[in-house]
Amino acid sequence: MVQTALHDHAPARGVAEMEDRGVRLPAHYGDAAAEYRALRAGAAIVDLGFRTLVRAVGADRVTFLQGMLTNDLAGLAAGQGCPALLLTIQGRVVADVRVAALADALLLDVDVRVRDAFVGALEKLVVADEIELVPPVEPTALLGLEGPGAETVLGGTAAPALEPFAHVEIDVAGVAVRAVRVSEVRGPGFVLHVPATRAAAVWDALVAAGARPCGMEALEGRRVEVGVPRIGLDMDGSTLALEVPVAEAISERKGCYLGQEVVARGTARGHVNRRLVGLLLDGPRPRRGVPLVYEGREAGHVTSVGRAFALGRDAALGFVRREHWSVGTTLEVRDGSATAVATVTAWPLA
Repeated sequence: MVQTALHDHAPARGVAEMEDRGVRLPAHYGDAAAEYRALRAGAAIVDLGFRTLVRAVGADRVTFLQGMLTNDLAGLAAGQGCPALLLTIQGRVVADVRVAALADALLLDVDVRVRDAFVGALEKLVVADEIELVPPVEPTALLGLEGPGAETVLGGTAAPALEPFAHVEIDVAGVAVRAVRVSEVRGPGFVLHVPATRAAAVWDALVAAGARPCGMEALEGRRVEVGVPRIGLDMDGSTLALEVPVAEAISERKGCYLGQEVVARGTARGHVNRRLVGLLLDGPRPRRGVPLVYEGREAGHVTSVGRAFALGRDAALGFVRREHWSVGTTLEVRDGSATAVATVTAWPLA
C-alpha cells in the first residue's frame, strides 16, 4: 500500500481514510460537503499523493518525447508546460501526463499507479537517444490548491500571474515550491511540487493562509461533475484517445507521434463508436463497471461514481455507444438485483 508524504502528519491526516487502488488517501476531513464548497467557491488544499513526478534528462529529451507524446513539446520554453498522453501504437491510452519544461529537464507528472508502465513503455523505445527517465532530484510531494481563492492564498508570489500549465518556483513558509497553473477538476487552481520532507510545513502554511483541507470524496465528486477522466478508471489500455474528453492534450498540428495515425484516422472519420459521457443517477448508487442498458440491450458501462454535491444526488461517468449518447437519453443501471436510472447529461453536470 502506497502512503503519501502527508500520511503521518496529524493535522493533514483525514478523519476518514480510503484505499484508492493501492494508495492510502484521505476520504474527507469531517465534512465532505463543506470541502466541496471550498473547492468550488473558496480555496481547498488536496493531498495529490496518487500522482508522482518523473524527470526526463539528456540532450535528446525533447526530440524523443516529441515523437512519443500527443502534444507539442518542441516549442516549450523553460517555465512553460502542457498536458499530453502516451498512447500505444493502436492509439490506446497508457498514461496522462502533465509536462513542465525546465532549462535542463522535463518534469512529467503521472499517476503513481501507472508510473512504471509509463517509464517502461518509453524506455523500450529508446535506441540511440540520449535520454534518461529518473526520479526527481529529491523526493517530491504533490499538493493541489483548488478554487477561486487559490490565488489569494498564494498572494504575494508570482503564481497568480501564470498562464495555464506554466510554472514558477515560489516560496511558501521558507520552502522552495514549484507552482504549476493547473487544476485536477478544470477549475482555477495550482499543483504544487513540494519537497516531501517539507510537505507538512507547506500544508500547514497554506491552511493558515485560508485553504481548507479537502479529501477525495469532494474532489472525485467535482471531477465527475466536470468530466475529467482518470487513468485506470475512465481510460486505460482498452480506451482510444478519441473516446474520452482530452482534446487539450492532443495537438492537431504536430507531426508523427506514437498512435498518431489512429488518432488522425478517427478524427477524419468524424466519430467513434462509443465515448465517455456524464450521467445523473436516480436510485441506488451503482458500482463501477456495471452495465448500462437501453431497452434490454447493453449500451455501455459505468466507469466512475461520485456525489454531485451541488445537486444533492449521485452522478457517474460511463462509456455509452453512439446511438445512445444524446443528452437526455435514459439508461438502466443494473447492479445485481438493484436497478437505477442514468440520464445522459452535458458537462458540467452541476
